[in-house]
Amino acid sequence: MAKELIMDIKDFSFKYAGAPKPSLVDINLPIYRNKVTAMIGPSGCGKSTLLRALNRIHDLYPGNEYKGEINLLNLETDNFENLLEIKKENEFIALRQRVGMIFQKPTPFPMSIFDNVAYGLKLAGIKDKNIVQEKVENALKGSAIWDEVKDRLKESAMGLSGGQQQRLCIARAVALKPEILLLDEPTSALDPISTGAIEELVSELKKDISIVIVTHNMQQASRLSDYTAFMYIGKLIEYNKTDKIFLNPQEKLTEDYVTGRFG
Repeated sequence: MAKELIMDIKDFSFKYAGAPKPSLVDINLPIYRNKVTAMIGPSGCGKSTLLRALNRIHDLYPGNEYKGEINLLNLETDNFENLLEIKKENEFIALRQRVGMIFQKPTPFPMSIFDNVAYGLKLAGIKDKNIVQEKVENALKGSAIWDEVKDRLKESAMGLSGGQQQRLCIARAVALKPEILLLDEPTSALDPISTGAIEELVSELKKDISIVIVTHNMQQASRLSDYTAFMYIGKLIEYNKTDKIFLNPQEKLTEDYVTGRFG
């Protein structure tokens, strides 16, 4: 596999427990290192379902079926490992530290700002208070929220604005130094100023982290991403560099969607 890949999805299908047919069928999608990959498509096309498969978060609910491969590069061995072969609880925990996730609605824990970011570090076995302190500060700085919260770290995170809460959730994820960050419509509940702050943050984070973002916002996808995947009814219709998808799509369905003539 190409050196620049961080993840390679091959012939992947997914079916929710009890569903009559699969939600995703034969997905083949490369994810490149230190790039932003956007997933676009109409509601119900399978974008978020695919995103949540990438760190096996569907496994929090039993009975879902996976087929194919989701290969993640092991940076230590330089080999790819199929995430669908993971079975043990500790392997799932390790996976979600390597492949972090940010949801549509900010999900801070009902604890202090500091403890929100420190929580994952302590879960990962970091006990030295000085190291925890340093990593929390670095994560908050890296998530462009340090200046706003440095004097109120002991206050509840629930008192932050929506945009601040979302950046705190990103800080919580990046504190663990993930290789990939999954963003599921991270700005859809935010005002334009907060949206701009998150977009700037994503552009900065990709220097260190590979990012996959699900968005309904065409302008956001074209602004932010290096690669774009267009999905429709559980299938990947077209994947290419973002400028090609928006300016010169190969599939009529893609063209209709990105130009607003869809349906």
